[in-house]
Amino acid sequence: MFKKPEVCILPVAGLSTRNLPSTKVLHKGFLTLHSRPIIQYAVDACAEIGIKEIIFIYSDQSCKHLYENYFAPYPWLENHLREKNKLDLLKVVQDIIPHGMKFSFAAQNEPRGNGHAVLMAKELVGDRDFIVMWPDDVYVNIRGEGVLKQLLDVYEQEGGMVINIMEFPREQMVRYGALVSCVRDGRKVLAKGLVEKPSLENVPSTYASMGPYIIPNEVMDILPEVQKGTNGEINLTDALSLAAQRGTKITGVLCDTMRFDCGTNKDLEKANLKLSLMEDPELRRYCRDLLNNMLV
Repeated sequence: MFKKPEVCILPVAGLSTRNLPSTKVLHKGFLTLHSRPIIQYAVDACAEIGIKEIIFIYSDQSCKHLYENYFAPYPWLENHLREKNKLDLLKVVQDIIPHGMKFSFAAQNEPRGNGHAVLMAKELVGDRDFIVMWPDDVYVNIRGEGVLKQLLDVYEQEGGMVINIMEFPREQMVRYGALVSCVRDGRKVLAKGLVEKPSLENVPSTYASMGPYIIPNEVMDILPEVQKGTNGEINLTDALSLAAQRGTKITGVLCDTMRFDCGTNKDLEKANLKLSLMEDPELRRYCRDLLNNMLV
């Protein structure tokens, strides 16, 4: 039995240029998916498995203040909603902050890659194993357990590095970190390494490292050794691959969840449409009638 991680790193630094113009003043994490900020899905997923602390990696003070303000109590608003008997909205506001959750912050002052962003949390993480999530990838439960609980179950059996993975056609693997030397066992895929965004002729498998990740603490000591990748950045996948070369197990998990990519404005539009239609029967009826009228 391995000790459950109690801290999660959420990298929120960066300019989010793919979501302009909104992200000129509003960080991507506060764009909404089915009426909720994207960042709330990540925080709620952490709360589901008992994470005690979330570390935001931010780029500048304006970014930091947005997250500090959102994940802080707002007594005046709560009192106003209570006085107006808007108890449903009061609960929405109170549920923003999971009970007992601590929020910490570390700065990434220059955009040097997602591996470098994770390294900025080293002092706050201390000697703990940790989780890394990309907030603009939202995972919604299909049947029961969330993505982190599914990863945690495997971590408690296997230890090492445990990664949510997805399978893609070979030609799409050039966009992702690919698992190397894979052996599949049900929903688990054992691998000997990772390669970030391989060229098409060198794609080693059709299993893509998507995150979230459960990562042993020794990876923090490996990250300073990682050289810039072909994208000119320090990549987390390269650190994980180096850890694997030194004997740390990698287990990919084909989690039973649905992914909503919110990385671009077009992706976010599609994600909103899909999730809203899944969750809202009234909206499904409205869209059906709308389409029928348009086709007349």
